Amino acid sequence: MTIELAQVDTIIAKHGADQRALISLLLDIQDQFYYLPQDALQRVAEQVGVPPVQVYQVARFYKAFSLKPRGKHLLTVCLGTACHVRGGDRLVDQLSRLLHVSAGETTADKLFTLQAVNCLGCCALGPVMVVDGTYYGKMSATKIDKVLDKYRNGKEIADDD
Repeated sequence: MTIELAQVDTIIAKHGADQRALISLLLDIQDQFYYLPQDALQRVAEQVGVPPVQVYQVARFYKAFSLKPRGKHLLTVCLGTACHVRGGDRLVDQLSRLLHVSAGETTADKLFTLQAVNCLGCCALGPVMVVDGTYYGKMSATKIDKVLDKYRNGKEIADDD
């Protein structure tokens, strides 16, 4: 995937070429490209005036950032103790079957990335699935299709259950 550095320059101009804005810059770049391309990291380093290794260290340190392409929608399933006991692993299995990917992978159409995490900190809602920051509590394998269909059709939904 080639990127338009002009888009990176626009993001830098929005925040200013200030190293105090580094995390905000990287977040906006990731929102634009769904990951942090190496060319973009290099441009940020040049414009902000920090060594490229420093930008890379920030990108590697925070779990919110990805250095490899992600899908448009990030699906996160909690596998912490409470969610695991209530079927979190079944959610991952169902998502893997429906999307034809394993945890940590992105669908061929670049629409979804599936990830499993140790804890999301909302144990009372378990099992929990998060799509682009929207939490879906008390999820079951039978509810997954409904949620995925809404994101496939571009209509994010609130957790109405």
